[in-house]
Amino acid sequence: MKVSWNETAKDPVEKREIELVERKGLGHPDSICDGIAEKVSRELSREYRERFGHILHHNTDEVQLVAGESRTGFGDGEVIQPIYILLAGRATKKFDGEEIPVESIALESAKEYIDSNFKALDTSQVEIESRIGETSTDLAAVYEREQRMSNDTSFGVGHAPLSPAERTVKKVEKDVRELDQAGEDVKVMGLRRGEKITITVAAPAICSTTKSVESYQKFLNTVEETAERAAEANNLEPDVHVNTADDIDEDEVYLTVTGTSAEMGDDGSVGRGNRVNGLITPHRSMSMEAASGKNPVTHVGKIYNLLARQIAESIHAETGHYAQVKLLSQIGGPIKDPQLVEVETSADKAEFEEIVEKELQKIDSVTEKCVTGEAETF
Repeated sequence: MKVSWNETAKDPVEKREIELVERKGLGHPDSICDGIAEKVSRELSREYRERFGHILHHNTDEVQLVAGESRTGFGDGEVIQPIYILLAGRATKKFDGEEIPVESIALESAKEYIDSNFKALDTSQVEIESRIGETSTDLAAVYEREQRMSNDTSFGVGHAPLSPAERTVKKVEKDVRELDQAGEDVKVMGLRRGEKITITVAAPAICSTTKSVESYQKFLNTVEETAERAAEANNLEPDVHVNTADDIDEDEVYLTVTGTSAEMGDDGSVGRGNRVNGLITPHRSMSMEAASGKNPVTHVGKIYNLLARQIAESIHAETGHYAQVKLLSQIGGPIKDPQLVEVETSADKAEFEEIVEKELQKIDSVTEKCVTGEAETF
């Protein structure tokens, strides 16, 4: 394996006067689809392993969400039309003469995901349908080979460490989402100019915990202070704007019954939101691969994006240098032997080549992290 090297003195985004960073929060309709798709894949992987000793072919990355309809008000509200979620994709439903209850596993996984990740969204407010199809028997046979082969010609890309603006945007979303009054559909846009960052936050207040206009205004102030602290912790000077579409005089404010805009007008789909590092970063190299729900065994569009990030993080951790990594597969080739490995860093070449080789040899750890839920895909 030959590793290509582009030497760079430091993270190139630091040279830019302007940097854009976005995160769609956990409760964004696109993120809901990502999370459910990955949960279904994870539970199918566990079922396949328990029954047959290895993971069988599946891709559950075609989750679609159609928004519902709600009535909101201070202290009260209701979901009038439920959110509709369609689980699609392909999975092995029969193997070695055994039937696998794919549909029931998928439906239960989706319900469990909602129950464990949302304060106010309840499965009674969601209609879930599974239309997962049977996978190709040819693809199923690929999983029985001793050597894992790439199922596609695709690339993955990752970098480390995150920039101050990237760290800020991720922290703002997490910290705001954890506020008692906040729903999970927190969207954050960061615009860094030099050492200053303008942060625009869309944060839904939950009706049941927001009893009045005064309570809502206090919530906005808390969100603003939370975002300011996140920026200052990363040595950036913040200018924070919260729920800028509000017209408080007309009682037009961002209230939700469930904590997500999916209850009223916002649809969602897998892969339309964050990349595997949890961010949307137009000033970085990015893959447009929808990783969530892809199988964690041979789907290089998923594995190589996760692995590229893992390699970059290892290079940074072991050398202290910034690193960006690109991996390219070739369909039919061994997953452990990429067609291309390109590293952009100022670390010593021999040192980072050793790290790359070590990470490629333990590529199975990426699969394990997907199955255990340790891997972030959005």
